[in-house]
Formats: sequence, structure tokens, C-alpha cells
Amino acid sequence: MATGLIGGISIDPNTSGLPGIDQLKSIVGALMTVGLICAVLGVIVSAIVWALGANSSNPQLAGRGKTGVLVALGAAIICGASVTAVNFFWDVGQAVAAG
Repeated sequence: MATGLIGGISIDPNTSGLPGIDQLKSIVGALMTVGLICAVLGVIVSAIVWALGANSSNPQLAGRGKTGVLVALGAAIICGASVTAVNFFWDVGQAVAAG
């Protein structure tokens, strides 16, 4: 009997169920913008550190700069792809539930 009840439940996202959803979307968008700006700043600072390390024959400093560039670029990828990734996995979850 419980299996029949679980199979009959259908719940979809409700964008008007709670007050403040539009403000929350605005806040999340602003945080994504801040994250991307910080990622750009991280790339710039890390590139400068990399250049200083390479020009001063300091391999440790150059390595830290390279790592910083990669981390900042990874952060930009995650910020930019987060909505698409969540939507993709939501669709996968819905396909599992429908199957």
C-alpha cells in the first residue's frame, strides 16, 4: 500500500509558494557576480605572482602563482556552470523518478 502512495506523488518546484523567492534569486545572482569578479581578481594576482616568481628565479613562488591561476579559473568554471549543472542533475533526477 505504501508503494502505491509513493508512486502517485508528483511534486514540482513552486516559484510562488514562499514570499521572497524573487529576492533570493536576485541575491544568488549577485553572489555569482561577486564570485566571478573574485575569480578574475584571483587570476590577475596569481599571474603577477607567477611572473614575479619566474623573473626572480624563484620556482616556489612561480609554482604558487600557477596553482593560483588554475584555482581561480576552476572557481570561474564552477560559478559559471553551477546553474546548468543543477538543472542537468534535476533533469536526471526527474528521469529517474519517471522511470
